[in-house]
Amino acid sequence: MLKLKKEDYDKILKHCVEGLPNEACGLLGGSIEEDGTKIIKKVYVLTNIDESNEHFSMDPKEQLAAVKDMRANDCVMIGNFHSHPESPSRPSEEDKRLAYDSNMEYLILSLMEIENPVLKAFGIDPEKNVTIHEIDITE
Repeated sequence: MLKLKKEDYDKILKHCVEGLPNEACGLLGGSIEEDGTKIIKKVYVLTNIDESNEHFSMDPKEQLAAVKDMRANDCVMIGNFHSHPESPSRPSEEDKRLAYDSNMEYLILSLMEIENPVLKAFGIDPEKNVTIHEIDITE
C-alpha cells in the first residue's frame, strides 16, 4: 500500500501537465511503516533533461538536492514518478530496463486522455516482472 496526499497528487499532475508534450519526472520521499505501508511525505518535481515525449532523464543536480533534502527531513527515497503523455499508465520496456531497485515505487501518470489522467504505482522486481501496487489518495 502506498499513501499519497491529494495535494501531492495535484502537484504531480500539475508538473506533468505543464511538462507536455514531453514526459515529466520527479522523486518521492517519505517513510515506511512497520506493516510495509509507504507514506509519501514529499514530492520533488525534477527537470527531464532529455526533453522527450518518450523517455526521461532526471537532472542530476536536482536529484542530489532532493536526496539531501530527504536526509535532512528524516525521509527515505520511496520511489519516482514520470508521465506518459501518449501512452497508458504501465511500464514501457525502457522503464522496466531502467528500474534499478525492486524496493522502489514506480509511479506512472498517463495523460493520454488529458481530461482523465490515470496514476498507477508499480513494483518491478530484478527479473523485470511488474506488479501493480494500490495507491490510497488521502485528503
